[in-house]
Amino acid sequence: MNPQSADAVERLSPEECLELLGHATVGRLAVIVGKHPDIFPVNYVVDRGSIVFRTGVGTKFWSTMRDPCALEIDGFEAGSGKAWSVVARGPAHLIVDLQEKAAADALHLDPWQPGSKSHYLRLTLDALTGRRFKATRPDIWNTPLWDARSELFH
Repeated sequence: MNPQSADAVERLSPEECLELLGHATVGRLAVIVGKHPDIFPVNYVVDRGSIVFRTGVGTKFWSTMRDPCALEIDGFEAGSGKAWSVVARGPAHLIVDLQEKAAADALHLDPWQPGSKSHYLRLTLDALTGRRFKATRPDIWNTPLWDARSELFH
């Protein structure tokens, strides 16, 4: 594929990926549960080049303590007709230092889901990758009306 083509996949720099992560508030956290992957929606904030999220003691908590995890977000830019996707991978650790916990508390990271989410976790970024690409016209594959791409063709 010609890199100059309008259909080329554009690789995003780590800085661009971090910027996109900073503009979003919800991502999908991928963890290993037993011997299979599982995915959970989490709200998060970018803080000092890492990702902070809250959870209770449960599957997400224990899975992130055992194995590295990944957070994925994506979006669509209606003005350009381009979609993008960012994946952050690395280990997560429980924030236990009192000053670090107070700083995390000041991020105003309030969980969307009710229940006890008293544990702050920090995902350290070992790998941060992203791509941007021209999205296929929504009428080609029967896109639902609520898809953001439909705005381009009305």
